[in-house]
Amino acid sequence: MTRLEARSLTVELGTRRALDGIDLSLQPGRFTVIVGPNGAGKTTLLRSLAGLAVPTKGEVVLNDRSLLGMPAGERARAIAYLPQGGGVAWPLPVAGVVALGRLPHGEHPDRLPKTGREAVASALRSVGLQDLGRRPATALSGGERARALLARALATQAPVLLADEPVAALDPRHQLVVLDVLKARARAGATVVAIMHDLTLAARFADEIVLLHGGKVEASGPPETVLTGERLAATFGIRAQVLRQAGGFLVVAESPLPDLRQ
Repeated sequence: MTRLEARSLTVELGTRRALDGIDLSLQPGRFTVIVGPNGAGKTTLLRSLAGLAVPTKGEVVLNDRSLLGMPAGERARAIAYLPQGGGVAWPLPVAGVVALGRLPHGEHPDRLPKTGREAVASALRSVGLQDLGRRPATALSGGERARALLARALATQAPVLLADEPVAALDPRHQLVVLDVLKARARAGATVVAIMHDLTLAARFADEIVLLHGGKVEASGPPETVLTGERLAATFGIRAQVLRQAGGFLVVAESPLPDLRQ
């Protein structure tokens, strides 16, 4: 089982402290969603968990090993990272883009062994692109391209999957498809972490919510304990209703609160 932890994690970007003493333990088998207002530090936290941002203080550890001390290849096999708004510049076939996820295993995308071919085919099926494997990736729609890049991360078969706004470019149906995929990866034993802005979708799918505000963890835990009206007012500056329903709840934003700084 793969444990990913942030210990007293502090990251400064220029003169700004983006993260301030974050302590976080991310558990295998659970789907964790990071939420928070713009500028809260969400992407910096995810990049730090992927080993792509160097802490000013503290550290990120994977199974009690410092992430930055691990060889790059080993880290790439352990952690798949899907950045926000990724693009594809070359007209590679979609299957070829997904096959790039096998590079950390030393597999050439044009000469995949059986295990690699099976991983690519499974990833394409997971995101509903199994019939588009030969299409040039540059001919995809924005939503199809987002799913192809997710498939590339899935093809790595890493025990940790980090995704920055994986449903932002998707229509409602494919938002649900992608979130079902992420949830299934967690149920299969992976540590899955995603940044999301849609609080109702986050509440529906997440096992755990991490609420960031001002570079600090304001709250973490099951959705029903984190996404309260009082916290949404304090962190997002909105008046919201939290409506309990069978099998989950809805977060309905009603109006912005006055900006007391003006």
